[in-house]
Amino acid sequence: MRFTGALRSEFTKLLTTRMWWVLALILVVYVAFTAAALGATFGGILPGGDEAGLVGDGAPALVYSVAVTVGYVFPVILGTLSITGEVRHQTLTPTFLTTPRRGIVLAAKLVVLFVFGVFYGVVALATSVAVGAGLFTLGEVSTGLDDGEIWLMFARAVLAMGIWAVIGVGLGTLIPNQIAAIVVLLAFTQFVEPILRTAGMFVEGLSEVAKFLPGAAGDALVGASVFAAMSGPDASGALLEWWQGGLVLLGIAVVVALIGSLTTWRKDVT
Repeated sequence: MRFTGALRSEFTKLLTTRMWWVLALILVVYVAFTAAALGATFGGILPGGDEAGLVGDGAPALVYSVAVTVGYVFPVILGTLSITGEVRHQTLTPTFLTTPRRGIVLAAKLVVLFVFGVFYGVVALATSVAVGAGLFTLGEVSTGLDDGEIWLMFARAVLAMGIWAVIGVGLGTLIPNQIAAIVVLLAFTQFVEPILRTAGMFVEGLSEVAKFLPGAAGDALVGASVFAAMSGPDASGALLEWWQGGLVLLGIAVVVALIGSLTTWRKDVT
């Protein structure tokens, strides 16, 4: 019953704040804009667009996958803020007084944020599919929605977003200072990893290492990525197999959360 109560408490904490729906709203706008740009291009709507089928049958998966390719940062932020926000406002103190076993509190947060990450995945996919499929239909290009592989990709994309939220919780646990955690998160996801993955396109040895970066692992789990498509015709070689990417991403989530739980999570919060 104690774990059930912790779950209920964590759900209540998130649902009674504006943070989760504000991030979800920004996620929708960001994904819609990106899907519209790619959908119009590959649908041959824009001048000089992909009338000849630059990516062929892979266009739908490429456009729909932006839900994770550009949207993954939002569940990570939500997961990070779920920890750092409580540390900043010291609301963890009454939580720990109610549930002294901190492991139970952390486990509840991981479960709750995974659920929210899955929710973000559904919202992001609904947006990218609605926008992308609409533009493909307008450009008389196949939407790919009759392809079973596309639906499997949707399932993996939702799973990826859930894992990303768990990674966010781990990061917040490891770096409880809110400003520091967000700076590290944005610096790595928006600058460090993109630079490394871009450099990997030109440096053979680095390309093999880049496959194991978090963003690349997430793209591999989904099975499609604009970033991978930039690598050339053999884009699949830029990513791990989907199950390998899933294991790498899950491993990162477990390691980060474990290190955080064994170090900063045990410290005094007052």
